[in-house]
Amino acid sequence: MRGAGLERGPARHRLDSCRPRQARECAKGDGRLGEDGPRGGSHRRGVRGRQACRKGISRVPPARRKGGAIPSTARYRIGSQTKTMTATAVLQLVKEGKLSLDDELSEVLPKVAEKDLVERADEITVRNLIQLTSGIPDYIGPDTSDPTRDYRPTDLLAASRNNARPVEIGTFNYSNTNYILLGMIIEKLSGRPLAAELNRRLFAPLGMRDTYLPTKAAEGIKGPHGHGYAPDETGTMRDADKINATTMLGAGGVISTAREMSVFQRAFRQGKLLPASLTKVITDPPPGQPSPPAGGACSGNPEFAAGGGGSAPGFTAATLTSSDGRLQFAVSLTLAMDDAERGTVPSRITNALKSLFCPAK
Repeated sequence: MRGAGLERGPARHRLDSCRPRQARECAKGDGRLGEDGPRGGSHRRGVRGRQACRKGISRVPPARRKGGAIPSTARYRIGSQTKTMTATAVLQLVKEGKLSLDDELSEVLPKVAEKDLVERADEITVRNLIQLTSGIPDYIGPDTSDPTRDYRPTDLLAASRNNARPVEIGTFNYSNTNYILLGMIIEKLSGRPLAAELNRRLFAPLGMRDTYLPTKAAEGIKGPHGHGYAPDETGTMRDADKINATTMLGAGGVISTAREMSVFQRAFRQGKLLPASLTKVITDPPPGQPSPPAGGACSGNPEFAAGGGGSAPGFTAATLTSSDGRLQFAVSLTLAMDDAERGTVPSRITNALKSLFCPAK
């Protein structure tokens, strides 16, 4: 999901529990990962789920802070990492013979076509939705910005329908609407709400007891957790913790922990959730998109697969994993920075991973 940046604050106050070299790397200008308390925070898990390094930085004077270091067990929004979970549930339905990758959207969800909620629904396949090649516009915008309204998936489709088609069918275009539709397909074929089906198929079998999909506008993150900030229309920084969950759903709504995201990625990469042929529908680049550099951040020593990030106003989260599933690096950052600095967050995550896993040169 899309995010928003925040401005710099005054002098920093650090709360570190890292090994010396890691602390130095985390604190570098290009490796600083987040802020604690009202200005943000980060927590991550390293090798085989073991806690490798916890760090928080606060840019707010101590008298104004409301909390200390964010617990390593804290829940956080995983953003668009939810898409891998939604796609996995859909592909399990394919494996069970209840759905085909070549099924047309108008056949699977006829009401979508009948109500003209998706243009050219008879030409779009399930594969197009998973690989973001449907050409369906995104729904994010003024029509879905009410923080208190419980939006239905059809409301989000109607908002998307008001926007012009950005590309032709078969061309990659990042649009969250694809995964709202996949969530609707899961609900129709399973006869259960999306939150319940994700729990039944993924969270419960993997022992992910702290992971869930909120489905009400006011439903937030349970337990102690970091708060991120995002600018309002005037540029004033506002607490972005209260994100309307009904605008995220199967596209980016899941809440989890660093440990449980590592558990999920380990199972996904080790083929415990899907056969290899169906896993590749998610992991292979869509048609027309280049393959990512081989080996990942450490140039193959150790090897890390591409992908695994998500964000929304006030936060960025990522779970990087090796292709064999033996290594995971899960991190959540609550943000307080302007848009230009926010663009550097992915490289900071990469630098933190390098400081923990790549051999020293």
